Amino acid sequence: MAELKYKPVRHDHKQFLGRARARKGFSEVYDALELEYQVADQLLRARTRAGLTQDAVAELMGTTKSAISRLEGAGKHAPSLSTLERYANAVGCKLQVRLVPEK
Repeated sequence: MAELKYKPVRHDHKQFLGRARARKGFSEVYDALELEYQVADQLLRARTRAGLTQDAVAELMGTTKSAISRLEGAGKHAPSLSTLERYANAVGCKLQVRLVPEK
């Protein structure tokens, strides 16, 4: 079985965004991918809470680490609901999909 210890690298996302938004064109592209970034953020947070590495999640899902890396990379891959559900189960979560009325 894969190593289950997860040692996250410290990352100040607000600070990163502050610097990145100063670059021309960044905000438009970033904002266009908002949903993808939200999904990626949820995946990473769930894996962190579970204390799992990408290798461990891959083993639990019966796939490869590179597949998990693509899944967690916003804008690079559009996962199916069944894949998201398998990921959720692997990290001890339940997948929920909601449609929220616009204001």
